[in-house]
Amino acid sequence: MYLHHEKHIIHRDLKPSNILINHRGEVKITDFGVSIILETTSGQANTFIGTYNYMSPERIAGTQQGYNYKSDIWSLGLMLLKCATGRFPYTPPDNSDGWESLFQLIEAIVEKPSPSAPSDECSPEFCSFISACLQKNPRDRPSARNLLRHPFVNMYDDLDVDLSDYFSNAGSTLATI
Repeated sequence: MYLHHEKHIIHRDLKPSNILINHRGEVKITDFGVSIILETTSGQANTFIGTYNYMSPERIAGTQQGYNYKSDIWSLGLMLLKCATGRFPYTPPDNSDGWESLFQLIEAIVEKPSPSAPSDECSPEFCSFISACLQKNPRDRPSARNLLRHPFVNMYDDLDVDLSDYFSNAGSTLATI
């Protein structure tokens, strides 16, 4: 939310490899090499840059209206869905091993229905969160501020979890391997 509402930054390349978790369990976004600073939260960008797999439909389509920070919300949804399921959310045609071309993938992102979280594996709150992030029309996607008020985020507010202990121990275990 800080990037979007305070600094007016669109990251434009949110993907799992650009998200790090430190030993205190704090999530850090990295690789701002293709990010852009807008003049206001309602500003627009027009350049075609970033990792295609995680680009929003409006970025790929290159609409005349451009795109805004809600393109990062789309990327967040795809990224979280991949982390939850262990696979990229768009499945190649006929469940083959891969996409025959980049254009097939791009067409799927723009033309096919948005992917969804599997309801038999994920909570209803998570499914709703992903659905909100992956709305094809950017105007229908929530802002970062609204996502922070989503039931999926709020359902964990009362949990007392020490992520720093977990990640500190995970790091020390890796050091012994």
